[in-house]
Amino acid sequence: MILIRSWSGNIWIYLWIALGVILSCIFGWFVPQSWVVAYWNRFILPTALWGLRVFGGISIEVRGRQYLNQEQAVYASKHESALETYAMTTIVTRGVMILKKELTYIPFFGWAQWLYGLIPVDRGAGARAMKKMLAAAQKRVAEKRPIIIFPEGHRMKPGTTQKYKPGFLFMAQNLKLPVIPVALNTGMFWPRSSAKHLPGKVIIEFMEPMVPGPDKNSFIEELQAKIEAKCAELNEETVKNYPYTAVNLAEK
Repeated sequence: MILIRSWSGNIWIYLWIALGVILSCIFGWFVPQSWVVAYWNRFILPTALWGLRVFGGISIEVRGRQYLNQEQAVYASKHESALETYAMTTIVTRGVMILKKELTYIPFFGWAQWLYGLIPVDRGAGARAMKKMLAAAQKRVAEKRPIIIFPEGHRMKPGTTQKYKPGFLFMAQNLKLPVIPVALNTGMFWPRSSAKHLPGKVIIEFMEPMVPGPDKNSFIEELQAKIEAKCAELNEETVKNYPYTAVNLAEK
């Protein structure tokens, strides 16, 4: 039964994303970017996530809505699954994600991301890439679009982490914006390397904004500790409510 629901959810969500990509590539060159953003965040992605809940059994609970800032903030989010890349901009409704430059080269899919206004970064280009990323971010913030970034750089198995990369802090300091930590448990239901999804309630939790201080290393360590501690709480809550998800949690 779980396998049937998993494949049903997969088919539904990817069909809608494919539709979004195709229509973006057809019409996105000729309409204002704000129309493309609204098209994705008010129609395509909510419909895709609705079907994931109905057919795949995965619902999403948002906690800490009082900390949402829809215009002026940098969101530093845990990254465990593809799911948060689809869900985040339906919550932070005009949010702009930072993504690997290579992803924009993928035919149609990459073009649709560019038309949406996502910010590519060439990780191998050093300081030059950071300056280019900052210039793009300044433009988006001027358009009242907050920034979403995954400091670990790629998806992690629940219960694991690696040292957060400083790019989010570079951006927050130069843009003079607060950093909003985001914890989640998406990987407990949608593992990073599996097509099999498990039904249950995904939680995405926003926490109190943090203002970067002069000590960069201390700030990064504090932010990472805060996010990872909250993720551990969410994982514990998840296993208690859905014991079968323990299979996706890293062994201690």
